[in-house]
Amino acid sequence: MSAFRVRIVKPGELSEREIEVWRELRAKSGSPANPFMEPEFTRAVAEVRPRSRVAVWSEDGEPVGFFPYEKGLLGQGRAIGFGVSDSQGAVLRAGLRPRARAVLRACGITMWEFDNLEDGQPVFEGAATESFASPVIDVGEGYAAYEALLRVQSPKFLRTTLAKERKLGRQADGEVRFVFDERDPAALRTLMEWKSAQYRRTGRGDRFAKEWITTLVRRLHEQRTPGCSGVLSVLYVGERPIAAHFGLRSGTVLSCWFPSYDPEFAKYSPGLVLHLRMAEAATAAGIGMLDLGRGDAEYKDALKTGELTVYEGAVFVPGARAALHWLRREPVRMAHAYVRGRPALAARAREALNTVARLRGNR
Repeated sequence: MSAFRVRIVKPGELSEREIEVWRELRAKSGSPANPFMEPEFTRAVAEVRPRSRVAVWSEDGEPVGFFPYEKGLLGQGRAIGFGVSDSQGAVLRAGLRPRARAVLRACGITMWEFDNLEDGQPVFEGAATESFASPVIDVGEGYAAYEALLRVQSPKFLRTTLAKERKLGRQADGEVRFVFDERDPAALRTLMEWKSAQYRRTGRGDRFAKEWITTLVRRLHEQRTPGCSGVLSVLYVGERPIAAHFGLRSGTVLSCWFPSYDPEFAKYSPGLVLHLRMAEAATAAGIGMLDLGRGDAEYKDALKTGELTVYEGAVFVPGARAALHWLRREPVRMAHAYVRGRPALAARAREALNTVARLRGNR
C-alpha cells in the first residue's frame, strides 16, 4: 500500500530529480507553460525572499507534487512572488488532490493568499473571491496569420500603429531597429527608470522602489533555463532605446511583465509598435502564446486573440491568527472590488491618483 509524505524545504534544497519531476508534471498538466509556474522562478524568488518554501509530496519515495509559497513571520502565507507573479498555484500529479486546509497545516501557515491563481487548480476551488481576464496573443499559426486577424478584429488599431511605425522610420534621427532578446544591462536599467516614472505619474506604488523586485528582475534577466528565462525586448532609434519590455519565457509562452517607453516619443506609440515586433519575433523563437497579464488596458483589448482566467482570494485555517489576517485583508479587497465593478467610480479614482501625483510634482 502506497503512502504519501509531505516535507517542507527551501527551494534551493530541491534535488535534481525533484526539479525534473516538477517540469514533467507541468508538461503533463495541459495548462499553458507559464514560466511563473516553473521551478526556476521559485528558486529565483527564494534568492531575494528568504522565507520562500516548497511543500513536496512524495509517494513511496518518488516526488508527485509541489506547492511553492512564502511564509510570513506571523504564520501568514502568500503565493511565491506575490505581487509580481502572474501565475500561481500547486503543481500536482493528476489525481492528487489534498484538502486546502491540510496543505496549509502541513506548511505551518494559517492562510494562503493569492492574486493570480492559475485556472484549473482544484485544491483551491471555492477559495477565490474574484476572477480576472488575462488577455493572450495566440501566434501559434505564425505572425502573418495574427496580423491578418488584427486586420479584421482591430483594423483601426493596426492601421494606425503601422502608420506611426513608418512615420517614426521617416522622422527618427537614426535607424529604427528592434532587438528581441537584448542582453545589455544598461537597457534594463533604462526600462526600470521609465517604469518607475510611469508608476509615479499615475499615482501607483513604484514596484522598482522595492529592492527585492529590482534584484529579482536583474537576476532573471541573466537567467537561462529551460522553463524560465528573462527576455528584454527593445525598440531603438540608432543607439537610443525608445521602448522596452521585460518578461519571462518558457519554451512556448512569453509572459509579458514590465513594458514602458520614452515619453518623448509618445506620438509614435512606440510601446504598441514594440508589442507587434515582439509578437513577430516570438513566432521565430518558437513561442506560440504571449500572455499579456491580468488588468484592463485598451492596448491589450486591441492586441489580444483570446483570454485566460486568473483568480484572487485566500484560504484560511480557522483560528485567532487567521481571523486577524482576514480582518486586515478583506476590507481593503472589498473596497477595491467595489471600485473595479463601477467603471465611472474607477475612472474618478484613477483621476484622483493622477491628481495626487501632480501635487507631488511627479508630472
